[in-house]
Amino acid sequence: MHPPYNPFMSAPDLRLAALTDWVTRELAYAVRGVEVASADASFRRYFRVHLRDGATLIVMDAPPAQEDIGPYLHVGALLAQTGVHVPAVHAVDRERGFVLLEDLGTTSYLSALQDAGLADSLYGDALQALASLQVRGRPLQHELSPYDEAALRRELVLMPEWFCARHLQRPVSEAESELFEATFRFLVAEALQQPQVFVHRDYHSRNLMVLPAHGPGVIDFQDALAGPMGYDLASIFKDCYIRWPRERVEAWVLAHRQALRRQGASTLAGASDAEFLRWFDLVSVQRHLKILGIFARLWWRDGKSGYLADLPLTVEYLQDSCGRYAELAPLGTWLQQQVTPQLAAAHARALADRS
Repeated sequence: MHPPYNPFMSAPDLRLAALTDWVTRELAYAVRGVEVASADASFRRYFRVHLRDGATLIVMDAPPAQEDIGPYLHVGALLAQTGVHVPAVHAVDRERGFVLLEDLGTTSYLSALQDAGLADSLYGDALQALASLQVRGRPLQHELSPYDEAALRRELVLMPEWFCARHLQRPVSEAESELFEATFRFLVAEALQQPQVFVHRDYHSRNLMVLPAHGPGVIDFQDALAGPMGYDLASIFKDCYIRWPRERVEAWVLAHRQALRRQGASTLAGASDAEFLRWFDLVSVQRHLKILGIFARLWWRDGKSGYLADLPLTVEYLQDSCGRYAELAPLGTWLQQQVTPQLAAAHARALADRS
């Protein structure tokens, strides 16, 4: 943890000075200090405000030229209606892009899950929250944009552009373009055939916070859409930051299916365990192809190197899924022959290029 920053002694940047002034002068909080809490894959930053009474709050800094806080506020309000624990909003400055929020603490699922003995308990809580989101969110999902063909394809094309051409530094051949197009068409069709639900879109270990009660705390939800049933399950159980044995993953996924059935949401649970697992696996391929492109773009466009280390696990997930479904065998062969042998060298080259 960084030592608290004293807002009365220095101003590292203009926006930090402005948000500190907003909290202390305009909102009249008695502030002891401000420190960096986190930054995400966008232009948003988060600062932890230490109050003189010992309490803490979080300030989101979302520069209006790059980030619109409207979706965050809208989706957060919808999620709160489903019973999911999202940060309470204490104050908003829309013009400057500041939001004062409840502090959900510093312990993410990713940190807590380093103790594997906590996995069943933590994932049990996360699945209970996800079931609330999916079942109680059904009347609300019409207020979200659809995760439609255009959105799914827009994400998929990031892979050849940023991962293949930019990160691996190899042009996409005509044969590869044909392979990608056939794969994308298949994945989009499969995603659209699934029941459509309220989808967080990044429901994973870095965006779930361990709370003393009524957990998990859920963050980074502003990109929610109405989309495929299996998507958030793929986010949490094919998490690019932590991996579990397939047997445990299937047990968790199928426990979720049974929970949906108990809640009277049989239309969301599929006709069989096999169908439910197929939804989970196939939408994960769409997600992981997208992630290859996004993680590469975060480095090559935005200079964020931390995500490069997560590319190998993402590729492993893809290869595993391709080995389970005959329709994806050609993609699996391509990954084995053209990606896996080049990945380590591409990583080293990328870091050397910026050193």
